[in-house]
Amino acid sequence: MGFKCGILGLPNVGKSTLFNAITKSAIPAENFPFCTIEPNLGIVNVPDNRLQMIDNIAQSKKVIPTTMSFVDIAGLVKGASQGEGLGNAFLSNIREMNALLHVIRCFDDENVIHVDGKVEPLNDLETINLELIFADIEVLDKRLLKLEKLIRSGDVQAQKDQTIIHSLKNMMESGTLPNLDSFDNEEKEFIKNLNLLSTKPMLLIANLSDDQSKNKLEDLQNYAAANSVNIIPAVVKIEHELANLEEEEQSEYLELLGMDEPVLNKIILAGYKLLNLETYFTSGPEESRAWTIHKNSLAPQAAGVIHTDFERGFIKAEIISFDDFISCEGEAGAKRDGKLRLEGKEYTVQDGDVIHFKFNV
Repeated sequence: MGFKCGILGLPNVGKSTLFNAITKSAIPAENFPFCTIEPNLGIVNVPDNRLQMIDNIAQSKKVIPTTMSFVDIAGLVKGASQGEGLGNAFLSNIREMNALLHVIRCFDDENVIHVDGKVEPLNDLETINLELIFADIEVLDKRLLKLEKLIRSGDVQAQKDQTIIHSLKNMMESGTLPNLDSFDNEEKEFIKNLNLLSTKPMLLIANLSDDQSKNKLEDLQNYAAANSVNIIPAVVKIEHELANLEEEEQSEYLELLGMDEPVLNKIILAGYKLLNLETYFTSGPEESRAWTIHKNSLAPQAAGVIHTDFERGFIKAEIISFDDFISCEGEAGAKRDGKLRLEGKEYTVQDGDVIHFKFNV
């Protein structure tokens, strides 16, 4: 499943360092703008200790986590929508993403150049938001031109679409990212098909210094709270150091820092949830495996993630909830205690379900 989470922000805010930490790959993260030109792609295991708990019982030969893709997009600058910096190439890279992680620098450091000469997190956030908005207004204006001809011919749907676009434009022209809560499901589906930059799900990553006195986080946190946006504070430099340690050394460093796990795990999981994804499991002697599905997927759709034949020939699904699988110590115990259920085509798969599909082709 090709779900991509794009990492974006101004130049020199820590995007490539975060990408390197998440993917444990070594791409340049130099102290000058436009170090990243072509977007870098990394496929990452989604951390989920439920899979290990399942395998502790199943003792499978192989354990296979689910994955998602992260993309390091070159630094966006003011005027990108008019071609500044690397301009439209950046914006087209962002358009291919399903969700966005916006890295914002929240620390002062005279050794790391800021593209505007000073660190103002809210200004940086606004700069990026406005570039996304400007690019989207251009897209909407082009769509309005096409709709005008249809409206003149009396097309009712075109009139509805025009109303939605004018609502979106009014929001954008006030300088804020559009809030889609006021639209119904049919309208949201139309907006989704426009593939706008400013309506993509977004998570803010506040890149901090390990020296708390150098950080400027409060304004950004207030913005996130007022706009119902998730924000994860992280010392990206430390996350990068942690990611490159062996497991034992990493545990010792985490203990020293007073942390249970790397913040990276939270970022990866938050990206996963931002994409509206869930996990179900299959488990047997050969392998225990995590599979990615959209939230609210029906059982045949979930089966199709394994193989299209599973969806085409779907008969039934044997379902054990994760909690039941663990408390009953596996499939045999779940059967014994009446916790294994047979479900049909209308069953909505729940996050954490352990499933065995019955199919016939």
